[in-house]
Amino acid sequence: MINLPKKILCVDDDLGILHLFSVVLTEAGYEVEQAESLTMASDLLSKRKFDLVVSDIMLGDANGLDLVRSIRQIDTATYVILVTGNPTVETAQEALHQGVFDYIPKPCSPATLRERVRRALDHKALRDQRYAIQQNLRAIFRSVQEAIISVDADYMIREINDAGQRICGLSSEIIGQRFLEVIHCEPLLELVKRVFQERRPVERAELTCQNAQGRQQIIHVSVSPLLDEGGLFTGVVVVILDFTRMALLEQSRRERSRFHGMMGQSLKMRQIYSLIEDLAVVETTVLITGESGTGKELVAEALHFQGGRSKGPLVKVNCAGLTETLLESELFGHVKGAFTGAFRDKLGRFQMADKGTLFLDEIGDISANMQTRLLRVLQEKTIEKVGDAHPVEVDVRIIAATNRNLAHKVASGVFREDLYYRLNVVEVQLPPLRERADDIGLLTDHFIRKFCVKFNKAIDSVSEEVMVVLKNYAWPGNIRELEHVIERAFVVCRDRIIALEHLPGSMVAGQVPTMKPFVSDNEDKLGSDNILKVLEQVHYNKGKAAKILGISRSTLYRKLESLKII
Repeated sequence: MINLPKKILCVDDDLGILHLFSVVLTEAGYEVEQAESLTMASDLLSKRKFDLVVSDIMLGDANGLDLVRSIRQIDTATYVILVTGNPTVETAQEALHQGVFDYIPKPCSPATLRERVRRALDHKALRDQRYAIQQNLRAIFRSVQEAIISVDADYMIREINDAGQRICGLSSEIIGQRFLEVIHCEPLLELVKRVFQERRPVERAELTCQNAQGRQQIIHVSVSPLLDEGGLFTGVVVVILDFTRMALLEQSRRERSRFHGMMGQSLKMRQIYSLIEDLAVVETTVLITGESGTGKELVAEALHFQGGRSKGPLVKVNCAGLTETLLESELFGHVKGAFTGAFRDKLGRFQMADKGTLFLDEIGDISANMQTRLLRVLQEKTIEKVGDAHPVEVDVRIIAATNRNLAHKVASGVFREDLYYRLNVVEVQLPPLRERADDIGLLTDHFIRKFCVKFNKAIDSVSEEVMVVLKNYAWPGNIRELEHVIERAFVVCRDRIIALEHLPGSMVAGQVPTMKPFVSDNEDKLGSDNILKVLEQVHYNKGKAAKILGISRSTLYRKLESLKII
């Protein structure tokens, strides 16, 4: 920073003395201007700023003290030195009363003048510096987000900043009042009293209390003693951070990571939670899609229990687990004698779900005939029991789910297009676990807590190496597979931490099936050559083969029978 010369105004009606003062101070390095009268001086003072005014106390008909009064109306920061040839106690007292820095009697030598001017300007520089620091501190004091309250040794409040007034629900009128009478948060009062007694800082990371306006708050508090330069205790400073909003956000984040049995805090899962909330309040049909093990049934439950039909029944049907005849009877019911073995009337799932929700899982595996019947029910809101031609009205919300790509099935003519659009009014597409790796840690902790109870074991967590493997694994079985992996680890682990040796060897080696049935679902995949290849790969374990192919075991059996493979 460039140090500019200090500006001095010399005022005297004696032109000789005025010229002498000007020359002496200019040679000393100051920027000097001259005024021969009170009027001229007042005019210059109104136009520019001076650091110091050196003036004779007698200015013709005027008085130097009048000049001082004029200066104080314009700028209180300007220093004044008065010079007089007839000093008296009364004028000296009046000069000091008006804030004059120095009072010099005549005759005044150049050395005396230079020394008095230097002293005045040094004092002004210190005062200006102190004032700037105070202003900066006050600006900081006003602008910080933490509440700051200073309390003296008698518990009297000396200062409170804007944040303190806002957070504590107080006003600046409490300054001068006793802290113990103004603040009603007992835990905070105990902290302050403790600092008064122990003379050392204390801190509470989290404190719950009400402010003066009755607002419940979660605050972070620190109280520190105030000591003067000699180490004498002069009071305390209380700093309060309002943690309420952050605590509520953290609570909301934790709550948002669990939604009607589903778990996950990744962006995709939070978007699904929001979509479910939107869909729950309307009666539209919903199609839930996603790979096996992604939690489609949990979404169906959330849609039901979050919505207006929550007091009604939620009835579930696994369409792939039943033959066409059994599925027809399960869905629509039958009358006695409708077919061999029908010894009594049976209520169908549609009627069971009346005024509630019917969840049709694996809807992509139903036959063409069942597709036709289901379409008619969706259109007419009535059913016909097997063996009975009388229609029965039903009030049911339909939620369907599939791990198949129905759009591809429609394109290949396997699934009715009109039924597809009836079911797929709104689609909830669940991401596979490999696309939400951020949720694996949360899910793993959940399963660990679950199996600690089931197996009565004290297992705390997984090792860092295990977490790396879990996050890099492709999870063809998704969340269900992760649950089984953690359950297996609980069976073989005898330590408090699950290590690599407790995981399946194929997982640690990175051996993951490469087929992703939901993403690339097509009929070629279910051709005889591909089915045989998968069966050989899993040594003819039909359960594993069905999982890799992305179909249910019953669907695989029907496919094997139709292809005459076995």
